[in-house]
Amino acid sequence: MKIRVWKDLSAEEKSFVLKRAELDISEQMKLAIDVSNDIRDNGDSAVLKYTEKFDRVTLTQDKIKVTTEEIEAGYARLDPKVRDSIAYAAKNIRDFHSKQMPEEMWFTNVDKGLMVGEKTTPIVDVCLYVPRGKGSFPSVLLMLGIPAVVANVPKIVVVTPPNEKGEVDDAILAAAKIIGITEIYKVGGIQAVAAVAYGTETIPKCHKIIGPGNAYATAAKRVLANHIDAGLPAGPSEVIILADEKADPEKCALDVMIEAEHGPDSAALLVTHSRELVEKVLPIIDRQLEKISEKRRSFVTTNFNTYGGVILTESLEESIDFVNEYAPEHMEVMTEDPFAVLEKIQNAGEILLGEYTPVTLCNFVLGPNAILPTGGFAKTYSSVSVMDFLKRSSVGYASREGFERVREHAYNIATVEGFDTHALAVKERK
Repeated sequence: MKIRVWKDLSAEEKSFVLKRAELDISEQMKLAIDVSNDIRDNGDSAVLKYTEKFDRVTLTQDKIKVTTEEIEAGYARLDPKVRDSIAYAAKNIRDFHSKQMPEEMWFTNVDKGLMVGEKTTPIVDVCLYVPRGKGSFPSVLLMLGIPAVVANVPKIVVVTPPNEKGEVDDAILAAAKIIGITEIYKVGGIQAVAAVAYGTETIPKCHKIIGPGNAYATAAKRVLANHIDAGLPAGPSEVIILADEKADPEKCALDVMIEAEHGPDSAALLVTHSRELVEKVLPIIDRQLEKISEKRRSFVTTNFNTYGGVILTESLEESIDFVNEYAPEHMEVMTEDPFAVLEKIQNAGEILLGEYTPVTLCNFVLGPNAILPTGGFAKTYSSVSVMDFLKRSSVGYASREGFERVREHAYNIATVEGFDTHALAVKERK
């Protein structure tokens, strides 16, 4: 496991840590252009062609859309214990996101006879992209679908790659049933993004697509940015465990491994000023690595020797400064007083406090959204929320008295900016 003493690193070495894995998707974007153009021109037939080519699954046009019967059957097949866990997670996620809902409309008087406000409405439709990879990710559907449902989006579409049998995994179908989503299509990757950007005979055109995907889906979102809102930027997973000398080394070891197992491009960092803690953590990690699969072990060890590992600072204050500069996707605070540290954290996708709040809880069942900005975008972006599915319209009203009160001010500013008809509209108004 690589240990970096922050004050001793060169500017180039610090830049490497802060940049993480910069994904070069130029080749995928070239492919995305060709595939997207084909789907624009040929619709369902092109979707089926690329599903067979890339996913190695042969479907017919009538099998692209998941039927109500398939959803019910998938729900029934799923282990009842897993169903109960999905339902429990859905309840907590719904409770959290319900608290985010703003007032539908508000007004305030800025001057006598002058009233302004905002009206909030749901977006007209959205496509939720649920990846598959080598497994099933019902938690992603919960994190995307529940805030969309809470926001009252009238049309919610799900796209997700089919499994080797040409079906959607039972856990995804169960999650959809639990949260009340019925429109699901067996398509992923470039072809999924292009299909909802342009619309096909079977798959509807949508105004927005949101959800994590592989490099090909990301490339398609960039290529089609003028045709569909691609939502939150998301790259390889990352976590910081911020710890002081009081932290439990066993829990630090367990939790720094969580996001490291996502893949070799992920970044998992233990940030601390306690060298003694680091010396205790390292052998625990070695021991815990023996308990996981060879594939995940490879990801974790690669991660700890490239973008992850230990950042050793001079003080807790320097550790906090590093966190704010790094702006991690996930972070855990394992310090003597985590709530005091919370006040000082400015840039992080999520902040988990104390030794009993591992990222695992927030990824699945705690309630806050686990789809978060990566790559330093936590400096300007927030986690997925109901706000991703809402839009605001400004509202203004001037009475006759209010108009007379501001007429001259509006005229003066319009004149100095050189807008003749703006000025005329208030000057000549009777």
